[in-house]
Amino acid sequence: MSRIGKIPVDIPSGVTVNVNAEEVSVKGPIGEVKQKLVPQISIKVEDDKIIVAPTDNSKHGKSLHGLYRSLINNMVIGVTQGYVKGLRIVGTGYRVELQGKTLIISAGYCHPVNVEAPEGVEFEIPKGTSREYMDFNVKGCDKQKVMEIAARVRRVRPPNLYQGKGIRYADETPRRLEGKSFGSA
Repeated sequence: MSRIGKIPVDIPSGVTVNVNAEEVSVKGPIGEVKQKLVPQISIKVEDDKIIVAPTDNSKHGKSLHGLYRSLINNMVIGVTQGYVKGLRIVGTGYRVELQGKTLIISAGYCHPVNVEAPEGVEFEIPKGTSREYMDFNVKGCDKQKVMEIAARVRRVRPPNLYQGKGIRYADETPRRLEGKSFGSA
């Protein structure tokens, strides 16, 4: 059995879990998240705990055991605390704006790039920016969607290895390369 899969997931107060044959849904104060199930995994709710177990002893069923336990744990954390991924845009003239649910990115192209927030995900631009960089956040209760949208925004202009300009994660330190050196021969 999986070491991670054996640990039951605690259900905090204010969170409801519904399990049927095809999917599990977790609903809490922040929102609702659903996950489709595979036939190799069984899920039971007992005494404010979620227990995940494989239905057969196949290699595929055992490999999904820990995965589904982690997915369900992420769902419970998401509907109670939520997920936030911070991003930073660095460069002269690079900036982001928020119009409704659309993030408008000006990152050195001849046109602005628009990124729509899907349902359950929102963008946030805190006040207090400097001339050199601008911070913004992607928030939501579904971890997979939040990280996917953050990666999509980062792909608009990844960090330049020589100058450091571009969009990066807030906790990321991009690798910097040294430029050409003109020395005497």
